[in-house]
Amino acid sequence: MDRYTLLIVDDDRLLQNALNNILSEQYHTLIAGSGEEALELLDHHAVDLVLLDIRLPNMDGMEALREIKAKEPTLLVIMMTAYEDIQTVITSMRQGAYDYLVKPLEMEMLELVVAKALETVWLKKEVEKLRRGYLREFPAEEVVSESEAMKNVFDFAAKVAKSDDTTVLIEGQSGVGKEVVARMIHHRSRRFDKPFIGINCGAISRELLESELFGYGKGAFTGGLPEGKQGKIELADGGTLLLDEIGELQPEAQVKLLRFLEEREFYPVGGSQRKKVDVRIIAATNKNLETMVHGGTFREDLYYRLNVARVTVPPLAERKEDIIPLALVFMHKFNQKFGRNFRRISLQARNMLIEHAWRGNIRELKNAVERVVLMEEGETIEPQHLAFLGVVLHAPLPRPAQQIRLPPEGINLDQLTRDLIVQALELSGGNRTRAAKLLGISRPTLVYRIDKHGLSS
Repeated sequence: MDRYTLLIVDDDRLLQNALNNILSEQYHTLIAGSGEEALELLDHHAVDLVLLDIRLPNMDGMEALREIKAKEPTLLVIMMTAYEDIQTVITSMRQGAYDYLVKPLEMEMLELVVAKALETVWLKKEVEKLRRGYLREFPAEEVVSESEAMKNVFDFAAKVAKSDDTTVLIEGQSGVGKEVVARMIHHRSRRFDKPFIGINCGAISRELLESELFGYGKGAFTGGLPEGKQGKIELADGGTLLLDEIGELQPEAQVKLLRFLEEREFYPVGGSQRKKVDVRIIAATNKNLETMVHGGTFREDLYYRLNVARVTVPPLAERKEDIIPLALVFMHKFNQKFGRNFRRISLQARNMLIEHAWRGNIRELKNAVERVVLMEEGETIEPQHLAFLGVVLHAPLPRPAQQIRLPPEGINLDQLTRDLIVQALELSGGNRTRAAKLLGISRPTLVYRIDKHGLSS
């Protein structure tokens, strides 16, 4: 493992040298004689721990601490102070200092406090390393947010992930990626290294759903395992439980789920021993639960228990900017799976994908791309490969530039350029970066030509 880097901030040169001599044997050290110099060093070096004197010229240690924390909130800072400044140290601890040392420094205590702080640094790095490992395993497919609507959904997921136990309700049509959002919340929370368990409430019979959720004890019913079985809630202990299609939950199971949400305890089916677990509940539904409450098919009190933080994932038809990026992601995925070599999607094929209704949303798009990559040959997905979608283009796209023939009467080149820019912007949903790629020019050049042709609006 690389050596830790310590930043020593003190204007006393004798103390600087003493600390440097002691600590440089084990660690890489940087020296600053003022708060301003320390902040400058932090801009250019990765530092693991700061030893910061409270009494500094110009910017004092307290102000330097605030600036350091504003720049790098997770960086550990140990304050160094004379005995009479203890009250100031207490204030510094409230403002984020990790620990403090009293001058004159005892070298044994210094080494002990530094070692303890670096243990914390090591643990944080290991946790972050583990988190990155889990995120690498998290399927990146379908996590596309070219559209503003999906960026808002992912922003919501990132904010909710900061809480470990807030119940979340995810609404949206079938196939829009509700489970992807749920997994994103789980993997970005502190529960990321614990189980993520999902159960589809609509895919399990009414008789079995309750036992699947809560498990059952020994001999609870005929046909069950003789030793009993853990339910999904217990299996998710410490992690996250996704209740997919929560609107399909039967009234009896709704009552037990409500009781669990209130008490975080439950009884297995046929069991007499109460069990307590720590689990975050995320519910997903393609139905309007509020309408179901008014219709008497979903409990109002359960609805409000689930509806603590709610987000709606928009259908693919409302975020057309995501269609082509998603299709490209799936194309590369299935290239690897089937040993194919598709590299691009033609303009007409792109237009067909954009105009299709996608009532099955991302799931339908994924299946469509899988079919093309598996069944067809070549490097380009062409319109004929997508004929099964039944899309009829409302207006033909212009022929590729190499096929254009100059008519005897000539053309208006400015008007042709303007028309091509308009078509590129329409194809890209107004995304100027993608429109520039379609035209084979740089984005600044496109912006210049948009302004030149009066297309800014």
